[in-house]
Amino acid sequence: MTAVGTVPLPEAKEVRDMLSGLVGKPVSVLPGAPVTPTPDKPVSVAIYVDPQKAVTALCVMDLAASAYTGSALALLPPGGAQDAVEEDGELSGMQVEALYEVVNVLSALFNKEGARHSKLDALVAPGDDIPGDVAGMLAAFNRIDLAIEVPTYGKGALSLVIP
Repeated sequence: MTAVGTVPLPEAKEVRDMLSGLVGKPVSVLPGAPVTPTPDKPVSVAIYVDPQKAVTALCVMDLAASAYTGSALALLPPGGAQDAVEEDGELSGMQVEALYEVVNVLSALFNKEGARHSKLDALVAPGDDIPGDVAGMLAAFNRIDLAIEVPTYGKGALSLVIP
């Protein structure tokens, strides 16, 4: 029996293709700045684990990327998504549910041949407390930081991190 390798970091094109296919719009994906939570800039954190419940990957999205990808998937109006970002500072329950589906599908980015199988274990919604052990993993150097734009919705930022 061979040892299962580490989880690979996806390329920007893979992220673009996955998001575009998911929301049915040509999502723009370019290199961006790291997404890091601060008290005035809430983020969502998707936590992916292997079968032994060890964290294999994290997907960190700023509030805008969280709102726009989730809303586009659920076909929610762009205005409501923009209000969540610009006025409310948080996602509605329906937007969180849709975001959960987005990050669940994104788990496929980490499941390459020879890698440990990863599945979505939890989604920390923007504004919710990030578990301490996970917060410590957000600064890992094995990462890809991207600026995304969902047509008719807006621009956001996304980081994929392999702790």
